[in-house]
Amino acid sequence: MTGRHLPLGQSSDPDLVRIPRPLDGIRVLAAEQMAALPFATQLLARLGADVVKVEHPTRGESGRASTPGITDPRGRHIGATFLRNNLNKRSVGIDLKSPTGVDLFLRLAPRFDIVCENFRAGTADRIGIGFEAVKSVHPAVVYLSVSGFGQDPASPYVHRAAYAAIVEAMSGIYEYKRRPDRPPVANPVGALGDISSALFAVVGVLAALRHRDSTGEGQLIDIAMLDATLAMTDIVTNFQSMGIPDEASSGVGIVETFAAGDGHFVMQVVREHHFEALARVIGRPEWTSDARLSTRAGWQDNFETVIRPGVESWASSLTATQAVTALSSSGIAAGESNTSDQVVNDPHVSIRNMLVEIPRPNNDGPPVLVPGNPIKMSRMADGPDTMVPWLGQHTDSVMSEELDLTVDEIGELRKSGVIA
Repeated sequence: MTGRHLPLGQSSDPDLVRIPRPLDGIRVLAAEQMAALPFATQLLARLGADVVKVEHPTRGESGRASTPGITDPRGRHIGATFLRNNLNKRSVGIDLKSPTGVDLFLRLAPRFDIVCENFRAGTADRIGIGFEAVKSVHPAVVYLSVSGFGQDPASPYVHRAAYAAIVEAMSGIYEYKRRPDRPPVANPVGALGDISSALFAVVGVLAALRHRDSTGEGQLIDIAMLDATLAMTDIVTNFQSMGIPDEASSGVGIVETFAAGDGHFVMQVVREHHFEALARVIGRPEWTSDARLSTRAGWQDNFETVIRPGVESWASSLTATQAVTALSSSGIAAGESNTSDQVVNDPHVSIRNMLVEIPRPNNDGPPVLVPGNPIKMSRMADGPDTMVPWLGQHTDSVMSEELDLTVDEIGELRKSGVIA
């Protein structure tokens, strides 16, 4: 690993660290698992919020069990999904299937601006920590719920479980992008369904905080992963309404990958003057007067027989970066199709602090890399991020500081299995 990445616990600008972050003073209580809500609360934490994560006292949340992973100092597995989404948080182990655990959660809730959960729809209500239960003890609460299909009982899918791939498939994007004679490809871009849901969740939370500050009123934010993914894949429904059912019949132009001498690059040519520039760059001026290539539909009809061979013949003696540089210099949008090693060592990624190093316990191997904060602000530094919490690491401190429980009371709760 040769790229320069932001070490955990360090800041890109020590001078900016002294400036309050936008969400300093905002507090979040999160009964969360896996990716969608944890990504959202991690983003809130990076903007300054204090996030307390509630997990099962012995198993932890399901993201801890994901693979691959590392082990904590006690030898417990910590999965990659958890590592990516839980920097800057505190962990409290509470058994929410226990009436005593639910009581602890409801006693904690009024101490927080935001209470959130991402169980399957109806679960939070059933165990006693849903919006109405929390609102009864904390009327001004901003309550965030993220689920596969939202909380509306009229939805035929309301009780289904969902992960990112499920809602991505249901958004139509897999079939829209599917190539002839090939099955749809699941999870082609990682957790699109999770992260899109997280982003809309954060937007909703910030808007609800603004509303609360203006009126004193709290409210429920109901994010359905399918809704969020549908918004991110808007081309599917928009083009369907225009009589275009899939990418193959879209007629939008050239959006494809091409082979170069050492790998691949992607190029997008969707305007006639871009096509003319492409013809000049690759030494095919005759394309501009070729009747077969006079329309965008013609580009697609003759793509595999004329355009791809022409572009790849030109690029065969070039590296992908050389090809991209030549195309970009002529105003054509192009970029390298990077391998994972190339991304890790990309100079832009390094300059923008977009990878953070998480050291392994006892420095047993190279650091684990997770994405940095993509929100760059002139009055806020990147980092310092703090390590993901060990399971239940902050249980005692939160119970004593927030609920004034004594050491003996905490010990009794632990002995009964209610807390970790």
